[in-house]
Amino acid sequence: MILIIDFGSQYNQLIARRVREYSIYCQIEPPTLSFDYIKALNPEGIILSGGPSSIYDQDSPGIDNRIFEMNIPVLGICYGMQYMVDALGGSIQQAEKREYGFAELNIKQEGEIFKGIEKKTDCWMSHGDSMEKAPEGFIIAASTNNTKAAAIVNTSKKFYGLQFHPEVQHTPKGKLMLKNFLFDICGCQQTWTMKKFASDSIEEIRKRVKNKKVILGLSGGVDSSVTAMLVHNAIEKQLTCIFVDNGLLRKNEAEKLKLTLGKHFDLDIRFIDAEKQFLDALDEVTDPEEKRKIIGKIFIDVFESEAKKIKGAEFLAQGTLYPDIIESQSAFGGPTAVIKSHHNVGGIPETMKLKLIEPLKHLFKDEVRLLGGEIGLSDELIWRQPFPGPGLSIRIIGNITKKRLDVLREVDAVLMEEIKKYGYYKKLWQSFAVLLPIKSVGVMGDKRTYENLAAIRAVTSDDAMTADWAKLPHELLGTISNRIINEVSGINRVVYDISSKPPSTIEWE
Repeated sequence: MILIIDFGSQYNQLIARRVREYSIYCQIEPPTLSFDYIKALNPEGIILSGGPSSIYDQDSPGIDNRIFEMNIPVLGICYGMQYMVDALGGSIQQAEKREYGFAELNIKQEGEIFKGIEKKTDCWMSHGDSMEKAPEGFIIAASTNNTKAAAIVNTSKKFYGLQFHPEVQHTPKGKLMLKNFLFDICGCQQTWTMKKFASDSIEEIRKRVKNKKVILGLSGGVDSSVTAMLVHNAIEKQLTCIFVDNGLLRKNEAEKLKLTLGKHFDLDIRFIDAEKQFLDALDEVTDPEEKRKIIGKIFIDVFESEAKKIKGAEFLAQGTLYPDIIESQSAFGGPTAVIKSHHNVGGIPETMKLKLIEPLKHLFKDEVRLLGGEIGLSDELIWRQPFPGPGLSIRIIGNITKKRLDVLREVDAVLMEEIKKYGYYKKLWQSFAVLLPIKSVGVMGDKRTYENLAAIRAVTSDDAMTADWAKLPHELLGTISNRIINEVSGINRVVYDISSKPPSTIEWE
């Protein structure tokens, strides 16, 4: 078991994902937890995450320094390294030159955490402070052109500090560094699997729900489908699933889901047409955060209304994932900065009468797919690309109208058809279209046009915490563009988004 301390990094959940890739259980906790609780967890090692704070800020987060007396390995990443340096008697200062992005790491101390890694390798930096003086017993193990102390080690204490982020894909050998820490330094065993997670979750749901009833919002996506089957395996007919057609779905989505759900699920499912309710509330709303919160509120209102019709319904099950939580707020009360709220997280009012069940809230998407396979879901459902809860509302920049939704549906339908035809659907994390509030001049049939602009977004990723734009073949992009412009009334220009995450998010809003 590895304990991860959340100092506020946008990547702290990604650290957990990397640990779990090696079938090792880990927990993310806030720095405010008690020392007695830490001892009770009995971790094999502790990882201190990065964060947006500076160690010399008045309100910078800190943890009980007795963790450094537990005789277990500690790995500090970015701010976590700086905190360790400060706590153990070293000093941190503002760097002369802020370092963000790729840097060449020059390894001076081979072995241990750098075992099996070349002396020069790329790493991903994101910091404005650097170590000025090392604590007693530490040596500088690696540097970059801008950062003298890019890594420090205290071999006798098994304390390690990395100024860069080994957990992100932009550090090619980062996974190996973490593997060395987990196995060679902490001595962890590979005992955590999706099979165990499934059995533990089912038992936990049974104990919590007892003889009460649960309702669940079923979209047909991976998250809600896995949640539904997990809860169904635990309590069977005590679960009622509700599919809400919010008018923000893709073309023929509701009809397709009815067929898919009828084919794969032995569940009590109720279909609700709430299109007018959602579109009326979203009229003239352009701010993306307001869109998400309005949709979240209506979503809950619909469920509360349906819950009154289901005698004994006390719980609402949701397919909330780690990335949903980290981009909305810190999962455990840590200092993580808000990027955007999610419909599963940001729109839930305090007055909601239903208690939440979120069995997937500690999992990443790839883990959810593994879990889906473990509990018997088909590949058709498991490999469905993520579709946001707010639907097309956050893929229409600006005002949402029925007309604009219909245009985007047609654009999206062409895109998905070609992506599948060319065999790229499973290769991509997500592929979708965005309707922009911009018009441009064009020529069609020798006549001037002044119509809408559509953007295509396609990304590759393992976890949605980081993503790269997909290098789709020019032939495919050309076919998509030609078909959209020729077949979709109201579009005369198509552009392709080549932004990575970070700094951009996957969705535009």
